[in-house]
Amino acid sequence: MQNTIRIIGIDPGLRRTGWGIIETLGNSLRFVASGTVTSDGEMDLASRLCQLHDGLAEVVHGYQPHEAAVEQTFVNKDATATLKLGQARGIAMLVPARAGLRVAEYAPNAVKKAVIGVGHGEKQQIHMMLKVLMPKAEFKGNDAADALAIAICHAHNRQAVTSRLAALAG
Repeated sequence: MQNTIRIIGIDPGLRRTGWGIIETLGNSLRFVASGTVTSDGEMDLASRLCQLHDGLAEVVHGYQPHEAAVEQTFVNKDATATLKLGQARGIAMLVPARAGLRVAEYAPNAVKKAVIGVGHGEKQQIHMMLKVLMPKAEFKGNDAADALAIAICHAHNRQAVTSRLAALAG
């Protein structure tokens, strides 16, 4: 008998960190919730990272996911912005890890390929496919939509791993 697996996808950002929670049972996906944790741009970096940590910790505590997936940071031309994004990404990985969750990482093009079928695409294509895959999905803004896409990518990839293990055992 299969169990429902609850997955949180996290799209890290210093201003806005998107999160999306889905449940998967076999091949079916079900939308649970999504949102954005924000930090106050007027505050110092350490305080902003604390805001992201506390907001994500509240989400993880409230929804009790079983697994987490985080988007990998892309290399930016602005080294300072890349470093700050990396720090926000560290928070995005730390919070679920501290809650005892396994944290998977996915490149942005892997996420797009899992959701829209190709590694490059527009935000509107992701939004449209999210509605096709999960008609009841609600998301405000690109950050929450991207986080749901990350969760879906993990759902697809974890099934492939499970199938390969089953084939080896069988």
